Amino acid sequence: MDKLDKIFDSFVSNNLFRNKTVLQSNYTPGNIPHRVNEIESVASILAPALRGERVSNLFIYGNTGTGKTLSVHYVGEKVLQKVREMGGNHLKFLYVNCKLRKVADTEYRIMAELINALGGKVPSTGLPTDEVYSRFVDLIDNEKQLILIVLDEIDQAVKKISDNFIYTLTRINSELRNAQINIIGISNSLTFMDNIDPRVRSSLAEEELVFPPYNALQLQDILKERAEKAFNDGVLKEGVIAKCAAFAAREHGDARRALDLLRVAGELAEREGGEKIELKHIDKANEKIERDKMLDIIESEPRQFQLVLSSIMGLDNKGKGESIFTGDVYNKYQEICEETKNEILTQRRVSDILAEFDMLGVINSRVISKGRHGRMREIKLMLAPSIKARVKEILRKSLEG
Repeated sequence: MDKLDKIFDSFVSNNLFRNKTVLQSNYTPGNIPHRVNEIESVASILAPALRGERVSNLFIYGNTGTGKTLSVHYVGEKVLQKVREMGGNHLKFLYVNCKLRKVADTEYRIMAELINALGGKVPSTGLPTDEVYSRFVDLIDNEKQLILIVLDEIDQAVKKISDNFIYTLTRINSELRNAQINIIGISNSLTFMDNIDPRVRSSLAEEELVFPPYNALQLQDILKERAEKAFNDGVLKEGVIAKCAAFAAREHGDARRALDLLRVAGELAEREGGEKIELKHIDKANEKIERDKMLDIIESEPRQFQLVLSSIMGLDNKGKGESIFTGDVYNKYQEICEETKNEILTQRRVSDILAEFDMLGVINSRVISKGRHGRMREIKLMLAPSIKARVKEILRKSLEG
């Protein structure tokens, strides 16, 4: 127990942070640097809501950590505040994060989340989807109002469900007598619109905005502003902010990544009992975030993706440096689907999933020539040995659940 007391005493006496929440993703700053033009564009599109007029559906896309969600929340709060100042209450702002598994893995759950946000109630499962839509219409159409629905990471929901639910939402307006709904879709995928039904594209994307990546100097400005509020004076060694910005600029200008790096570096320095955050802490934080990010990806992927990964891991366990080929993966995948009573996808669809794993860095694949036997795609699992046991546990729990 003496050792624990020592750890706790060291932590209490050596607090590097002044306010850690400033570095967390759910923090909304009073000022959003380098996004003035984008914020003004969103404000111009939403401004008719002040008079109770229907606004254009808006689709925003850009890489992770480019300020999309932050800017929409910021403008949304300002619009609601202005409506209240004008003595109105005709506007509601609903936000759904489509990456959250328990919220957006079915059309039913997305609608249930919207109903809950409006103060209504539906069971988490059990009703026909049509009835859930009817309850949503009944809930909003009893007064003249405008409902702005923000679907964040909408590409994740489309991947898990289909794009049909977006079309259904946009068509609800034709059933409404008093209320009107508008959709703000936010996507990390720059090519998202290319892959959805043309009907959905025309109904959703009346207005489109692209948020460009931050460069290293812009990231430094963001980090300096947050660091002043987050840390006690003098705890950041020279070069720490520049290194954080450089790492994040390499990751498509991801400000969220830069802020996470700075926060985790501070936590690691505190655990070591250090009085300053040094460059070495940024390197350690980067390793930790990479490891944790991979686990998050695997946990949030749909069941079919997890089945394919489970197949690769099963073949990798045979190990001894033997090559894994796509045909082997598909055979193993069929076995696991039969054992777990899951639908078996076509070989082409499984190939698409493997291509996505390759893009995410879960696997590395290359085409090799087998002479007269033709060409084959060889797969190598890229998970770090330190996380393989945790990945197996995630897959086991998910596939048994």
